[in-house]
Amino acid sequence: MSATHADPHNLGHSPSDLTRGASAEHGEHDLASKRIVVGYGFWIFLLSDIIMFAAFFASYAVLSGETAGGPSGRDLFDMKRVAIETACLLTSSFTCGMAMLGLEHKRSGLFYGAMALTFLLGAAFLGLEVLEFVEMVEKGAGPDRSAFLSAFFTLVGCHGLHIIAGLLWLLTMMAQVFAKGFRPDILRRAMCFSLFWHALDIIWVALFTVVYLYGAGA
Repeated sequence: MSATHADPHNLGHSPSDLTRGASAEHGEHDLASKRIVVGYGFWIFLLSDIIMFAAFFASYAVLSGETAGGPSGRDLFDMKRVAIETACLLTSSFTCGMAMLGLEHKRSGLFYGAMALTFLLGAAFLGLEVLEFVEMVEKGAGPDRSAFLSAFFTLVGCHGLHIIAGLLWLLTMMAQVFAKGFRPDILRRAMCFSLFWHALDIIWVALFTVVYLYGAGA
């Protein structure tokens, strides 16, 4: 039988070639579907986390003036230090994005370098926040001093706990890439970490505006 009769519609491709092409396309579709499902599910988690922060923000707004004769934000907040904290965290968002680009393009040097910078900036932010808490407690302005301070420590402290979780997750991602390479499941986990870290930056911008800027000027 001639090639024309044997392959009237495959246009020069054997059935095995078409099968392999269909399998590769199906595999790529499965990977894309998994990434979409994972991203969608993690967005639901982030929204639930944001709802929790919204409740803390609402509580702080109600209690911000309840100082019980004690110090207010204007007496306690060091805006220069808070500005440094903000710069560290916002810069870490940029380095986190660079790390994800390195991961996407499988550039190990860019990924590890940017992730290390993200960790250092996040740790610097956390250290300054802990220092602020310690100094406030030493001044007698702990969370038990007034309703204002209880709301402040709860809101800012909750954000700090999320930063700790993010730093631990960051180290875990670096270890997984080092041990397992640029696998699709690792890419999906890194995408979730990136969403989490950027969400913390957005929450901090709101916190910086509502708590510190308003509190220092009130």
